[in-house]
Amino acid sequence: MKKQNYDVNNGLIYTLYGDYYLPDLALPEEEKPTYGKYGMLRRTFLKEHRKGLYMSMFLQGKMVEHLNQIDRAATERMELLVVKMTERQGVTERLKAEDQLLWVGMMNNIRSAAEEIVLKELIFV
Repeated sequence: MKKQNYDVNNGLIYTLYGDYYLPDLALPEEEKPTYGKYGMLRRTFLKEHRKGLYMSMFLQGKMVEHLNQIDRAATERMELLVVKMTERQGVTERLKAEDQLLWVGMMNNIRSAAEEIVLKELIFV
């Protein structure tokens, strides 16, 4: 008996284990996970609210790539929004030197607003 068989109908190779031929299945190789906060938030959202999409990407081996991409995009968007909002609201190094407490409060508000925008635009969709 042959140790391996190739099935022309489905393109799979089967290997003999004892009395049974089992398909040689392997998940496609994924890129290394480099995602952080926003990638983890996206993964949790997909897992809890978009189960079909989550399973589809996971089984196709596209999950890590998607999470890395979302994390990069969210981080870049956050940085851009913070810079633009600080310019529009007049939060400068001069203000930081004059009134640190006011500067910290304004920066915290800006970061919170920017993060809310990023979460709504990129993570929870």
